[in-house]
Amino acid sequence: MAQSLAFLLNVPETPEDQGPEPSPYDESEMHDSFHQLIQEQSLWAAEEGLELQQRGPEASGSDHQALLGPEGTVAHSTATLRILASMPSRTIGRSRGAIISQYYNRTVKLRRRTSRPQLGHLGRSARPSLRLYDLELDSTALEEEEKRVLLVKELRGLTVAQRDHMLRAMPLSLAEKRCLREETRTPRGRQGRRGLPSCCNRFQYACVLALHDLGLGLLSVLHVLTPWRYALKRIGGQFGSSVLSYFLFLKTLLAFNVLLLLPLLAFIVGVQAAFPPAPLGSVPAFTGLELLTGAGRFTDTVMYYGYYSNATLNQLCAAALDSGQCTPEAGSLPYNMPLAYLFTVGIAFFVTCITLVYSMSHSFGESYRVGSTLGAHAITIFCSWDHKVTQKWASRLQHDNIRTRLKELLAEWRLRQAPSSVCGRVRQTAVLALVWLLCLTVTLGCTLAIYAFSEFMIKQSPVSTDREGALLALPLVVSLLNLVAPYLYRGLAALERHDSPVLEVYVAICRNLILKMVILGILCYHWLGRRVGAVKDQCWENFVGQELYRFMVMDFLFTLLDTLFGELVWRLISEKLRRGQPEFDIARNVLELIYGQTLTWLGVLFSPLLPAMQIIKLVLLFYIKKMSLMANCQAPRRPWLASHMSTIFISLLCFPSFLGAAIFLCYAIWQVKPSSFCGPFRTLDTMYEAGKVWVRRLEKAGPRVSWLPWIHRNLVENTFPIYLVSALLLAMIYLNIQVVRGQRKVICLLKEQISNEGEDKIFLINKLHSVYERKEKSR
Repeated sequence: MAQSLAFLLNVPETPEDQGPEPSPYDESEMHDSFHQLIQEQSLWAAEEGLELQQRGPEASGSDHQALLGPEGTVAHSTATLRILASMPSRTIGRSRGAIISQYYNRTVKLRRRTSRPQLGHLGRSARPSLRLYDLELDSTALEEEEKRVLLVKELRGLTVAQRDHMLRAMPLSLAEKRCLREETRTPRGRQGRRGLPSCCNRFQYACVLALHDLGLGLLSVLHVLTPWRYALKRIGGQFGSSVLSYFLFLKTLLAFNVLLLLPLLAFIVGVQAAFPPAPLGSVPAFTGLELLTGAGRFTDTVMYYGYYSNATLNQLCAAALDSGQCTPEAGSLPYNMPLAYLFTVGIAFFVTCITLVYSMSHSFGESYRVGSTLGAHAITIFCSWDHKVTQKWASRLQHDNIRTRLKELLAEWRLRQAPSSVCGRVRQTAVLALVWLLCLTVTLGCTLAIYAFSEFMIKQSPVSTDREGALLALPLVVSLLNLVAPYLYRGLAALERHDSPVLEVYVAICRNLILKMVILGILCYHWLGRRVGAVKDQCWENFVGQELYRFMVMDFLFTLLDTLFGELVWRLISEKLRRGQPEFDIARNVLELIYGQTLTWLGVLFSPLLPAMQIIKLVLLFYIKKMSLMANCQAPRRPWLASHMSTIFISLLCFPSFLGAAIFLCYAIWQVKPSSFCGPFRTLDTMYEAGKVWVRRLEKAGPRVSWLPWIHRNLVENTFPIYLVSALLLAMIYLNIQVVRGQRKVICLLKEQISNEGEDKIFLINKLHSVYERKEKSR
């Protein structure tokens, strides 16, 4: 094995270096890289006509070694091997003597003395050069010791701050750094006034260290406070990236709901809770059934739309008119509740839209940026281990992560190499078409059943207060169908036998997505098309908010029962049949999350606290699913790399889910007449007219606020800015996709260029070898 190569490398002093002493923290301007030092020495040697001298006759032809070239195995001479050993890529990080020489020159630049002559003033012959040293693989201990003594001497002349910074920057082991630190300490009896730092310098250095430690402490605390950090690592290491993508998506939904809830709490719920309206009647007693139905005691609270006032809030209402209009006392700060309600919901949705689009584009860039996984196996094996890990459980967790990653990469590689015949493709296509037909039939049956039952419920309305349990009938039927239909899809999918597990998951996601979106479409028509006309003497907005609350509660209960009992029973059956534990159904669980999030977005206008319910549901769901996953499920039998799963989930959340909820709310705001008995828009024909009423008041207020009506008239009422913003948003998405595609092409070209440069180096080495061979033969 080759030993370390030792040089004495010197940095020449230039007239520009005679200025003030540089700061030790400005590393980029103060020092050159090791590669640049070697390059400068090579250039000086070339200018002086120096040649790299070969060793004596003892290094002739008997020392040849083999080196693979493009045409086979070629033997190189010792001189060629010396040149290869002196390349920067083979010396940096190996030669301790070269590192010590490099940092000795750096300390010389830091500690300039006027009494010492500069190297730039000396003649060329007086400077150390490469010609003094033969390019050989072994170095004497004496030369290294001399350079070490010089380095220690120069380090003693630096200040404490400069010395510590220089030692920290040296690419040496901790033991070497400790030895150098001990050697640079001057004995107390020999310390001079110059060697001691001043009080100001010591105070400044202590403050810098304190701030640095404080920053590192805060970063570590923030890192530890990352929700479910260890749990996600454990899931990824034990079950792979496919199962991990579900829990990462759940964490993303939690962040979206927190972002949606904050403005609602600040500008709607908190303000109305501070200025509560006068109660209209007796408050019903709490029976416990409200936790399931959302009605009863919860009706006249900040939970629902009907509780909010339609007045300008400033303090408690002085009196209430017959129309229910709250009349505040004059002379205080106004807060227009209808306008705040409308604008807060609109701004919250707009911010959510921007965040969704940004998350989708960012996830798309991260997933599709690299065009291929070429070389990922070697990178995973040699570059994945974190050597800072010291605890046993952390090392075991990292070991599981690397092992699972290798399984996924190998499974993807085998899938690409697997051949497929024409007859097999035709047979698989026919089975796929038949299964799709059966799945669409199941979806159509569920849709007709829900529509018929919703019409039956409308005929049974209104429901008396003593029969509030009947309100759970429609959510119960919908949740039951949402639970049973995915299991039918899963049973039919067993007939398809996809070669790719990724394709199997994508097909299951499409089928479950069609079912969920059709069911939600029927429910939206039921609420805005049928219930608004059926509920005449009641607040239909409260009813819709309570209905969405019931759907969310029933969806959570059915998910809980399916997780705790369904997966347990499925595991017992599988173990009884000796098939092992079942796998985690990613498609069904992800679509349940998207379904619940869509219900939350649909109900924000009618129940501002619905995002808080969704946050509680997601937190509980994470721990329940994690517990069931560890107890009842096993890792996928066919591992697969879920590199694009997060992008697919965010895209499905954005376009079918969020876009559908936005259309539903826009129709409710612009077209549907609000109830005349409750809510902040009770005296208006549409919710959107709250903005027009506010504009008319501003026009009467005077010329100082005349620009606000102009903005509303030209930017809000005019449809052209909306179309323009939509077109710009779509253009940004398209340009981002094109930029990512361009980056992928550039990455492919750079990989090809790296491969070509490697072949060029092999070609040049072979040419160099042939030149030396001819030289040796001519002697």
